[in-house]
Amino acid sequence: MLLPAKAEVARQLRRYRAWERAMLAAPADLTVRTAFEDHGYTLCVLMGKRCAREAADAAERYLRSTPTAYLLEQDGRPRTASVSARRGPPRSRRRRFHAGR
Repeated sequence: MLLPAKAEVARQLRRYRAWERAMLAAPADLTVRTAFEDHGYTLCVLMGKRCAREAADAAERYLRSTPTAYLLEQDGRPRTASVSARRGPPRSRRRRFHAGR
């Protein structure tokens, strides 16, 4: 998995937080709301998250850790699934379909 440059993540996170403060100060201002949502979307794309809050949390975790540690703790939990667990049922239980029969 490719990770974004930490400098870019830090810059986008600062912008997101600044627009968040501005939106909280003036929630009825459509210009501020649009800029806040745009920066939230950019952060989502950078961090690979669907929600701006999750993206901001992921960006903070990424900036605090090493890239390897971040990948191991993706989504707040370590990856423990083995490759063999994802292969499916054992061969004896697989159904075999033959063409033409």
